[in-house]
Amino acid sequence: MLLTYRALKRRANAKKLEIRTPNGIDEASYVRIGGIDQWISIRGEDLANPVILEVHGGPGASNLVFAPRTRAWERHFTIVRWDMRGAGLTFAAGGPEGQGEMTLDRVYADALEVTHHLRARLGVDKVLLVANSFGTVTGLRLARDHPELYSAYVGTDQNIIGGGHDTSSYEALLARLAKAGKKKEHARITAMGPDRTAWSPEQWSDFAKTVVTTDPLTYDTMKTVVIRSLWFSPFHTLRDLRAYLKGMTFSERLAPQSTTIDEYAEGTAFRLPFFLFQGDHDVLTPPEPARRFHDAVTAPAKDFTLIRDAAHFASFRHPDQFLDLLLTKVRPVVTGEAAGRRGGTSG
Repeated sequence: MLLTYRALKRRANAKKLEIRTPNGIDEASYVRIGGIDQWISIRGEDLANPVILEVHGGPGASNLVFAPRTRAWERHFTIVRWDMRGAGLTFAAGGPEGQGEMTLDRVYADALEVTHHLRARLGVDKVLLVANSFGTVTGLRLARDHPELYSAYVGTDQNIIGGGHDTSSYEALLARLAKAGKKKEHARITAMGPDRTAWSPEQWSDFAKTVVTTDPLTYDTMKTVVIRSLWFSPFHTLRDLRAYLKGMTFSERLAPQSTTIDEYAEGTAFRLPFFLFQGDHDVLTPPEPARRFHDAVTAPAKDFTLIRDAAHFASFRHPDQFLDLLLTKVRPVVTGEAAGRRGGTSG
């Protein structure tokens, strides 16, 4: 019965995702990037719309599963979802032995290669860079270094890694565990210490999972948004879903490589429009460090906005709010057009 229901939901989602407009695009294939085959999906109702390149988080958590939830975005943008090495269908095709070099520098180089591929394939000079969660680590570097390739930067679930100085999310987790009387978990997280540079990939993953499962809104989002999107994805077989989860475990090795980054030292001057849209109740990547970084940024245009009633995965829990922000704040800057009628939110 469960598999029958899944089959019906997947069929309905596939129907919802059909693109029939004359100038639309719906293509997905493996492209040779960085010496390995990597999965790239390109979808949109009008090729004249701005092109969004998503840089997904995790590490290893492809955004392709969220396509049914973000179907409305494709009326206004061409959405490119790339399963980076170690993630999703790229991991499913090559397995652990076929992922090549698993470093943040290699992911950065891959992202540039994907960008150039899209410029050639879609005939555009620039793409709109939208990064979420762990993908924002790479996203910020791309935005700093290559304003000639990107029309704007949009970060959501934005990580701000301040050279290990900000321990607010660690301290907040300890306080939450103490208040809930979870002595075993409190002892385990305490033993890890606040210095993330000393954490192993397994400890980094344990911290993230503990944050997710001890915050009611984040945990609800995991169950109702992330897990449901995985289970009912029309693009993924059961074998693909197993590979998806294995890819996330495989990609954990990327996380510790980010812990010594200092975003302030790397630079707060951006030569392109800069936007941060953060969940107002995000405990994994809290809004305050993102707000402070935004305030320090110089850019041709910039904005910081809270997504209401959202924890982590804010753009996917509230895709309508996120689209509203893209249409009222980002698209006018990117295209030079007047903002649409949809009202924005502010924080």
